[in-house]
Amino acid sequence: MGEDTRKWGARVEAAARSLGELIHAAVRRAIETAVDEEVAAALGAATYVCTGTRRGDRNGTKPRPLSRPTGPLDLTLPRARLFVPPGTREWTSTLLPRRSGLDAWRPRAQADVDAVDLYLDALLALRVRSAGKVVSVPVLGVVAVLADGQKPLVALELCAGGESFEAWKSCLEDLVSRGLPAPVLCIIDGHVGLRRAVERTWPGADVQRCGVHKLRNLERKAPKHALAEVREDFHRIVYAMSGEAARAASSAFERTWATRCPGVVRSLHEGGDERLTFFRFPPAQWKTLSTTNVIERLNEEFRRRVKTQGSLPTEDAAVILRFSLVASGQIRLRKLDGWPTMVDVMRARPRSAA
Repeated sequence: MGEDTRKWGARVEAAARSLGELIHAAVRRAIETAVDEEVAAALGAATYVCTGTRRGDRNGTKPRPLSRPTGPLDLTLPRARLFVPPGTREWTSTLLPRRSGLDAWRPRAQADVDAVDLYLDALLALRVRSAGKVVSVPVLGVVAVLADGQKPLVALELCAGGESFEAWKSCLEDLVSRGLPAPVLCIIDGHVGLRRAVERTWPGADVQRCGVHKLRNLERKAPKHALAEVREDFHRIVYAMSGEAARAASSAFERTWATRCPGVVRSLHEGGDERLTFFRFPPAQWKTLSTTNVIERLNEEFRRRVKTQGSLPTEDAAVILRFSLVASGQIRLRKLDGWPTMVDVMRARPRSAA
């Protein structure tokens, strides 16, 4: 009996070790592929391709260890030299920066970040190895909208205990402690903890509830055969020509569905007037301010990068890879629609103190 138990334990241990090796091999391939794409973009040409627009040449490869709990992940990364008159200089990857790059970014001062609006949402939860077990860990993300319409990433906070009021409160208090001015508008999903944290941190800020998240909530309350009609009626609200027209469409929605699907109407009420806050801003900004799709853009790109992986080797890997995609320019967030009207926003709605 004891011998059988030992054999079974050995087989389980060997299987776990093999699975871990497969996961680490997948991580290594994903990182090496991403860095190879980055150097090709920097050079303006793929390997062995001759073109008059080439901006440099490859120069072999180099080993690079990436730390993880059970030892380094050994990477083989490309080397290259860029043509910089009157000579050349060595190419360096921004997709895979040394930890010092992320460590310098995290605590940086925010007093000079002229943030008018903030997008706040939890990024895609990934399976990572933490304390010897693979767990699902979300990352809290905050993207600012500046007075010139630019959208910089201002916070990435690992949330090992799950998305909660305390996690968001800590994240926002950290931004305030580093000098971030109180925003005019916060665009959020429907998470109760996030809403409380925004109210606690910036009580004078306007709040816009994401229309995409709200529609998903309505769809979960509606029977399948009524989904198309629910979507159409909801779109009449969010695509209205004015706030007054949106409120009229909202009343019509309630009359239509109060008896047929009371759960749908209760879900609509849950968002309150914060579903329509964006109508108080210039019409050119309505589309961009009505959802948290800016955060979804980060999710989509990151999901594409890691879709073949079972899990990441460390908690920090989830933050490092997300930060690297933005820092390297592989994810570019375009300016806010209607950004020239930001001056009107600032003039009409001066920001409150934090």
